[in-house]
Amino acid sequence: MRSRTVDPSYARSVTESPTVEILYFEGCPNHEAARELVERIATEEGIVPAVRLVEVTSIDEAEAQRFLGSPSIRVNGHDVEPGADERDTFVLACRVHRTPSRSSGRPAAEWVRAALRGP
Repeated sequence: MRSRTVDPSYARSVTESPTVEILYFEGCPNHEAARELVERIATEEGIVPAVRLVEVTSIDEAEAQRFLGSPSIRVNGHDVEPGADERDTFVLACRVHRTPSRSSGRPAAEWVRAALRGP
């Protein structure tokens, strides 16, 4: 029997593929950019996530999904924005992601990268 060495980053991507949910509402101008951000960072990190687009269509769904606005990105059930899991106001509206340096319609790349890398 032959053995071979496997690149650790490849092994991580195959065995620990994170689940990414991109929650949005129809007409959101930023959910495609959020999806592209996830795909770009996952490629850079050598990670192959299972990406699921979740359309939220009502305020009742927003509350049930704990929807903080569109787009929201969750990795393994947790919002990528630090501290966002503690929020309890759920809306069917656009989301503004704020960092010390900017406000944007999509999360900061460093948040997505940290969430994909995991604990």
